Amino acid sequence: TYTLPYKAAVDAGAASIMASFNEVDGIPATGSKWLMTEVLRNQWGFKGFVVTDYTGIPEMIAHGMGDLQTVSALAMNAGIDMDMVGEGFLGTLKKSLAEKKVSINEINRACRLVLQAKYKLGLFTDPYKFCDPARAEKEVFNAENRQIAREISAESFVLLKNKNNVLPLKKSGTIGLIGPLADNTANMYGTWSVAALFDKSVTVLQGLKNALGNDAKILTARGSNFLADSVAEHRYVNVHNPTYKRDTRSEEEMIKEALKVADKSDVIIATMGEGSEFTGEASSVTDIQIPETQKNLLKALAKTGKPVVLVLFTGRPLALKWEEENIPAILNVWFPGSEAGNSIADVLFGKVNPSGKLSATFPQNVGQVPLYYAHKNTGRPLAEGKWFEKFRSNYLDVSNDPLYPFGFGLSYTTFNYSDVKLSANTLTKGKSITASVTLSNTGKYDGKEVVQLYIRDLVGSITRPVKELKGFQKVSLKAGESKTISFNISENDLKFYNSDLKFVAEPGDFQVFIGTNSRDAKAASFSLK
Repeated sequence: TYTLPYKAAVDAGAASIMASFNEVDGIPATGSKWLMTEVLRNQWGFKGFVVTDYTGIPEMIAHGMGDLQTVSALAMNAGIDMDMVGEGFLGTLKKSLAEKKVSINEINRACRLVLQAKYKLGLFTDPYKFCDPARAEKEVFNAENRQIAREISAESFVLLKNKNNVLPLKKSGTIGLIGPLADNTANMYGTWSVAALFDKSVTVLQGLKNALGNDAKILTARGSNFLADSVAEHRYVNVHNPTYKRDTRSEEEMIKEALKVADKSDVIIATMGEGSEFTGEASSVTDIQIPETQKNLLKALAKTGKPVVLVLFTGRPLALKWEEENIPAILNVWFPGSEAGNSIADVLFGKVNPSGKLSATFPQNVGQVPLYYAHKNTGRPLAEGKWFEKFRSNYLDVSNDPLYPFGFGLSYTTFNYSDVKLSANTLTKGKSITASVTLSNTGKYDGKEVVQLYIRDLVGSITRPVKELKGFQKVSLKAGESKTISFNISENDLKFYNSDLKFVAEPGDFQVFIGTNSRDAKAASFSLK
């Protein structure tokens, strides 16, 4: 389940690997010889060096693996080459060598691999190769790189809803820009942006101004803070950047001001969601809805009857059932980065047609979590098209369906998929077959579509997922244009680790799905002989 992307990275030439914090079969990964040596080096042929995560070695003490000397020796013998910050190697290896708890060969191996990496990077020739202030002044935040950042962020946005084609917006009339993220430089980047140049980020307000010029009027109101609790807000929002300032007015006062702006506006852009440090490391939550104080504002804006576009900032899947039922347009922008405002304006006004797809399933509520497309069946799966059946796997209060499935994302145009065509109905070991569809842009806008390929193994020696993503292609089509999109399917696409941990493809029947997301796809069948 988890190793395949890392194996692909090794095959592609990754020069270093970081050990994870978690344990595998009761042994922390940092001390797992099976993982770091048997799998990574012996099976995969990895030739680079392995580094711990931050203080990964001393953290094994809390796992109950021994004192610093013991866990440092454990890591060295497992195949760890570099100790990041923990200082276990620095402080204990000499003693462990004398006590024969580690060998000089293991120490030499680690030193050799680290030195080889420095040599390949050119650091013996020029130790300060990447520390050139003149180069940094020319390259950091230059116009070319900012343009690329703008394009990349716009490509990542996911259009979740667009009832009655509210989007793209017209560059005319009066636009009400409301929400705690409307003019907020500090929270455009997302977590772990501790070295970001916050004062240079383009806010949503600035991006709208840049796009509109004098073509339309913009009215603004903050409307709410991130959280109702001032202490919690300060603790979570200002982790790395203290520039965010809380509005000290009451929730009622702020909503009242926002409604005055809404009353004078033709359309409302509501910028809401999470702050940069609400997600990421050490930022787990048990409630994955938009924070209540922001949701109260959104409900008040919806009651005005004006068209509302929710520009959603988030670093995690959120439960947006109320928003889906009551807000006409929802654009998920994640955390767009330094060019946030410009890229958001590009999509809102149609300069860029959104084409992003969800890389995680969005549930109806937190009680459905964990929820993912590649799940396994139970012995009593709910029949397709059913909401509830007694003695089946379902809920009493909500359907099994996600709010937005994995791979979901709308466009300003529409796409039509033909039935799936297979070059053959039988795949012979060592050979391949081709699965193809004709994709047509049936709307009024040029656009990009991510065509997704899924496969289901119908019978296996161990239970198999109901569907697995095996490929995708991002395709550009002019309005009215059609293209044939093909995927090559080989025996390798059908392999999995069986109960003996052997990577095998088992003969039998398979289904192939091609479509716009993991739920909405056309199917065909083939067999592996």
